[in-house]
Amino acid sequence: MAAAQGISPTPSESWASAVDTKEIPDDVLEKGSDSHSVRKRPVWKRVFAGTAAPTNETKRAMKSRHLTMIAIGGTIGTGIFLSAGSAIATAGPGSALLSYFVVGLFCYAVVISLGEMAAYIPVSGSFATFGARFFSPALGFTLGWNYWLQWSFSIPSELTAAAVILQYWDSRIQAWQWALIIIAPIFLMQLIHVRVYGESEYWFAMIKVVMIVLFIIVGLIFDWGGVRGHPGPGLSNFHNGQAFVGGFSAFAQTFVFAFYSYGGVELVSLAAGESETPHKSVPRAIRATFFRIVIFYILTILTIGLNINYQDSTLLTAASDSEVTASPLTVVFQRAGFGAAAHVINAVLLTAVLSATNSCFYASSRMLLSLARAGHAPRIFGWVNGRGVPIPALFLSLAVSFVTFLTTIWGEGVVFTWLLNLTGISSLLVWGTIGVISLRFRAAWRAQGRTLLDLPYRQPLFPVLPLTTVVLAVLMFVAQGYSSAIQTPFNAQNVVATYIGVAVYIVCYIGYSLYEWLWLRERRHMVPLLEVDLDTDAVWQQGVGERLHKEEAEARAQRDTDELAQGKRTKVLLRRVWRYFV
Repeated sequence: MAAAQGISPTPSESWASAVDTKEIPDDVLEKGSDSHSVRKRPVWKRVFAGTAAPTNETKRAMKSRHLTMIAIGGTIGTGIFLSAGSAIATAGPGSALLSYFVVGLFCYAVVISLGEMAAYIPVSGSFATFGARFFSPALGFTLGWNYWLQWSFSIPSELTAAAVILQYWDSRIQAWQWALIIIAPIFLMQLIHVRVYGESEYWFAMIKVVMIVLFIIVGLIFDWGGVRGHPGPGLSNFHNGQAFVGGFSAFAQTFVFAFYSYGGVELVSLAAGESETPHKSVPRAIRATFFRIVIFYILTILTIGLNINYQDSTLLTAASDSEVTASPLTVVFQRAGFGAAAHVINAVLLTAVLSATNSCFYASSRMLLSLARAGHAPRIFGWVNGRGVPIPALFLSLAVSFVTFLTTIWGEGVVFTWLLNLTGISSLLVWGTIGVISLRFRAAWRAQGRTLLDLPYRQPLFPVLPLTTVVLAVLMFVAQGYSSAIQTPFNAQNVVATYIGVAVYIVCYIGYSLYEWLWLRERRHMVPLLEVDLDTDAVWQQGVGERLHKEEAEARAQRDTDELAQGKRTKVLLRRVWRYFV
């Protein structure tokens, strides 16, 4: 079905061409060509964009193992390693555990709902593209720019966290010096090829996964008194009213830390746009999300809460205890008698921050690329070089991160705090909107008479998961406002800081709607269900998926039958279990 009007604007209709209608050549022509003197790029474009051109495309070079590991541990960073301590210190270990469980349920619903769409239409714009295509162009514009701001402003946060971790060894080096040392190699890796990003994230994530598994094992053994000479606390931190402290207000505040920890789980849907076989790798990656939530969040929070009391001064709380430099994970290892391993653990934490910074650059540049290609940003940011790297988009993300990092110094960090507040609720808005988009996708699919067997991955229990996403988004939205409003003494600035991101969201949506109405003369806002484009960028044509699923199911059944006849019952059972989860 053809794309609906207004979903994929032609050059004459797009916002980019409204401000710049000059034809841009694909590349710098070779000297000696007849048109060289006429069509040669300006110097500033050659310096800024290199060999990038608007006709180049990103490369589908990431393998299934890359996407799976990105889904499992790609964005595990300072949120779980540092902010987890703040959640326990704020409301106690029981409240923190419950908060991470609720947000984990929220996260699971979001990833499954989004994965169904991303496996079928794997594009770098992900939910921003889906929002424009299935709901309205204004929604795609709003989601894209909010998400780009969220990731661009997150880079300085990761750099600051890296400085905190590095000060464990040497506090004489200033934060901005560490920032330059860290950001340079990460940015250079992004410039090489998407396969470099995939491979680096694979090994970064592997290191984090191994470290967290070891932490959980050592932490639980220590807590149960299994380390000779180092008696563990057992369940003492959950007794005598210490599990839940501060009431509902404190509990609501822990959602902020939980969201920060879970942030980025939707990154796998962006990476699907550069995956070799997205119809296979995306379903595997999103199924791995369940293990990520249970092992790397729930069990980590439980282990920290069991071993460190909520009143312990070593819990890192950015608001009141900025001098503490060791992660709660490092503290647990030290108390378990592995003091010599503290340096190794801190080094792994640094690896986690490098990984998170790497993901920040990737997510921000790909979203800006998608916005430009959709006509929602200046066209130059849609240029890609011969290796499939969006050079201009990467440079803008770098520039914004530098300016934002400077705000951590200017005005004692007040500007930086407000920039974080600007995007602090962005994840909540994006996640809640994904639920709405999923409902619209299924409604359009049904309205156009398509079979669900044509989807590479089908979310279970529809519409339970997208509805859960919307409901939890609203409840947590209210809870965060309630938490900021009842703080004593009351400070209106806290309420404004909580919801300022909503103002940005609304301004973007209304602003683009007015532009569409007044400039493009588009009188239809929402895309009719029968005109929703379900074919562009799809992994296969209508009807192909149903046939492939049937052939694969028959092949699997035949193989299982043959092996059962050979007496290989255990092998067949294990393969079926593995197939279900992975």
